[in-house]
Amino acid sequence: MLLRLLALCVFLLSFSARSLAQPADDETPVVLDTLYLNDENHRHLSEVYRYYTEPFAVPASPERADSMWRAGAFQPGPWHKALSLGFLHQRVWLRIAVANTAPQRARYLWSIYNFTDSARLYFRAQGQPQFRQVAASSWQPASARPYPARSLSFPFVLEAGQRAVLYLRVDHYAGALYLPTYIETTEQFLAWEVHAPFDRHWVWLLGFYTSSALFNLVLFAFLRDRIHIWYVLYVLCVTLFLLMEDGFDAWVLPTFLYQVVWSVGQFNLLLLAAACGVRIMQSFLRLRAGWPRLYRAGNAVALAAAGFAGIYALVFPLAVRSGAFYPTVLNGIREVLLLAIFVYGWVALLAVLLSRRRKLAAYYALTYFFFFVGFLLFWLNHLGLTNFNLLKPNALAWGLVLELLVLSALLTGRFRHTLRQNEKLRIRQLRQRNAQGARLIAAQEEERTQLARELHDALGPNLAALHMAWQGPAMREALASSPAAAAVARHTELLLRHLRDEVRTYSHALLPTEPGRGTLAESITALGELHNVYGRPAVRTYCDTTLDDLPKPVQLAAYRIAAELLNNAIRHSRATEVSVQLLRHPAELEILVEDNGQGFSKTPSGSGSGIGLRGVQARADYLRGRVHIDSSSHGTSIVVQIPC
Repeated sequence: MLLRLLALCVFLLSFSARSLAQPADDETPVVLDTLYLNDENHRHLSEVYRYYTEPFAVPASPERADSMWRAGAFQPGPWHKALSLGFLHQRVWLRIAVANTAPQRARYLWSIYNFTDSARLYFRAQGQPQFRQVAASSWQPASARPYPARSLSFPFVLEAGQRAVLYLRVDHYAGALYLPTYIETTEQFLAWEVHAPFDRHWVWLLGFYTSSALFNLVLFAFLRDRIHIWYVLYVLCVTLFLLMEDGFDAWVLPTFLYQVVWSVGQFNLLLLAAACGVRIMQSFLRLRAGWPRLYRAGNAVALAAAGFAGIYALVFPLAVRSGAFYPTVLNGIREVLLLAIFVYGWVALLAVLLSRRRKLAAYYALTYFFFFVGFLLFWLNHLGLTNFNLLKPNALAWGLVLELLVLSALLTGRFRHTLRQNEKLRIRQLRQRNAQGARLIAAQEEERTQLARELHDALGPNLAALHMAWQGPAMREALASSPAAAAVARHTELLLRHLRDEVRTYSHALLPTEPGRGTLAESITALGELHNVYGRPAVRTYCDTTLDDLPKPVQLAAYRIAAELLNNAIRHSRATEVSVQLLRHPAELEILVEDNGQGFSKTPSGSGSGIGLRGVQARADYLRGRVHIDSSSHGTSIVVQIPC
């Protein structure tokens, strides 16, 4: 149904373009023989001029053109505001007889409001034997032209009541002979040029195109989705094309950039824009996943368009010098590629409309329709079939506005959908990370529990038995015979006792009081008492009474962090006092371990280089906590803050 509606709209628009472009039989105007000029000239050239075309290979001279006029080779121009001859590779001559009806001497401009490779105005006033000429080329920016303006303007002067014959010669090789032209006084022209950006709506059109492109750059900065980059390139190419069509590029662009874009070619920029549009369509309709063959076909068409634009820029100057045949071939290939891209667009939309994703295609079809209608009307003018310009600057510019409005809304919706999908993905990844962390911690705790039991149940009793055996009567009697052996026995006994106590301490540090049999505070207190058995350093502990309300994983992590920090302080600080405090705040648990030892140096990242402190940092990071270390020669203070 949607395709039928679109096809009907396209047919009606093309039909109305044809009907509006040509006058009815009873309105056929009478072509005048002279254009009478005055201060306020409202009669258009289409009522007066005659035109004639000839091959580029024919030597161009105004005398020869004048002889062809006398031979009747010139014909009246179409009843339009522009001479549109379509796809024609020939030189064009325009002839007008003019007369100055103003009571004073006046300066006039004959202006061409479109790009032409070269143009010459030949002027012969009444009574003069020869033509005078003014030459200009659109390859020159506005400031370098005979009359500085965005259009090619050729000045000539008429005395009061003077008559003259004008021949305008136009050489253009791009394959689109569309020549909007006008004659007016210099004052009228300047007044029009001042108001042209406003009358032709370019002030706000450029603002809209620019803001649309910047908006998509912002979206790309958030999402890194390439569809927004293709959108920006699409807007850039079409905007340049429209500026070139209306002549504002000669004002806006610097000389080098102006000549570069015209080396690429106006209609090749439209071709590049269409290729970018293909990439946007592929991304939006997700053709790569659902229709791989259609996706590859689109890539091939887009690459062919981009490659042709590059080849055209390099080859076209050589083709012009080689004769009219080669430019015709190049321009014909360009038209075929343009047609192929737009056919591909409708084929892709139809394929998606017939699938489960028809809603995506329906949304995008509206976007594509606006541009297609504007381009269709423009292309009909370009081919010389119509000359319909209901809107300023043209239908393509307004079709682009409507297209960008709809496409921006669709991409905003895509942006919001992507944000929701990314949020869901982050939540899923966070849950997976938490689950993996929980399994890792559980495995570590099981390993620690097993190790603690092995130390306590296996190594501990064996060391105790060895210590008792060393203290037995037989061993004492054997060692009593030698004073040296007795001294070694005493040192060995002390070493065995110390080793037994160390194993007992490590087993309790690895295995805190089990839940249900003791609290976190009791475990920390018991750990401090075990270390106080040796008497130095003195360990003091303090725990808030509300620690039992904390989640079990947080309690276990707090015990591990406190035990590791206490162990580091005892082993490395050479302190006489160590303080361990666990303080419960409304939003976090604070673990504070302080000593009066010798301190240590910190790495550039702000933490110590030991394995123990790296383990503390890793546990704190996992629980989204923070570690602050303050160490000097007078002692060390380490604060770990864990959100509750």
